[in-house]
Amino acid sequence: MVRREDMAAFLLRRLAGRLALAVLAMSLAYALAAAALDPRAGLEGRAPRPPEAVVDARLTALNLNDREPLADRYLTWTAGVVRGDFGRTWDGEAVNAELWRRLGVSLRLLAPGAVLGSVVGVLLGAYAATRRGRMADRLICLGSYLLVAAPVFVLAVVLQIAASLVNGVVGVQVFVWVGESTAGASHGVLGGLADRVRHLLLPTVTIALAQLGLYCRYQRAMMLDVLHADYVRTARARGLRRRRALLRHGLRTALAPVTTYFVYAFGLLLLGGIYTEKIFGWHGAGEWLVDSIARGDVNAVAAIVCIAVCGVALAGLISDVLQGALDPRVRAAV
Repeated sequence: MVRREDMAAFLLRRLAGRLALAVLAMSLAYALAAAALDPRAGLEGRAPRPPEAVVDARLTALNLNDREPLADRYLTWTAGVVRGDFGRTWDGEAVNAELWRRLGVSLRLLAPGAVLGSVVGVLLGAYAATRRGRMADRLICLGSYLLVAAPVFVLAVVLQIAASLVNGVVGVQVFVWVGESTAGASHGVLGGLADRVRHLLLPTVTIALAQLGLYCRYQRAMMLDVLHADYVRTARARGLRRRRALLRHGLRTALAPVTTYFVYAFGLLLLGGIYTEKIFGWHGAGEWLVDSIARGDVNAVAAIVCIAVCGVALAGLISDVLQGALDPRVRAAV
């Protein structure tokens, strides 16, 4: 048995390593944004054009003056981040307030699709492996191949076209996909909930399908490796039915490598969320990132990337915990 203290020490070591990588990634992200983006152009492009001294003073107040050394701007930005302050946007608004509001929108959009897609993908992948070579396996493999090959924005557009056709045939707005629900108290609790579901359905399905294809392919391959393992045959020899032996001994072992894949899938989830927000008109962090890059808003871009890096680091920690719980080899190596 592995002591809790040993497992905690193992997780702390992994967390320290991931935090070091996160700090490096955030520093590089700020340096790249500060070097590549040009907030000065937005101020100088106003009509009438403000005096150069006014532009310099404005950019200096926002820590965006490209005529100051990058190292000085980085130290000022880092000092603010340590205090929990991501600075000001290009137009002088606090980054923190807008960031948390946008993150709430992104979480409402991504969380249901990510959970649904990963769970269904794992189950379908495991089921396809147990039906290897049969029609069900072939159909699932074909569907997962198509989902993996199709970019997220293609899935979103195809779903919008299909929903528009359904609305036209039925003659009622069954599907609504532009933005979040705007239903107020006058619609009642059930009416407001139904309207939220209508607006959330297509974006959630888009995210879920993208995640489903990834997890299904990977889980099927891992499940095939354990179908004829010795411990599965031993369990069946002791009287367990094939389904029970696979669920109790095979699936748990096959899930362990998928926990490592969870980190990479999380990164793809964030990338897919950017496209999904832009296409479906959700005003989340992904849309804000694209708009901030377009107008040279260095502090906003750096803040969004920081949160994304922290999310990936957290996903890595969750992966370590799950892998330690599922894989006895990890516990033995602690």
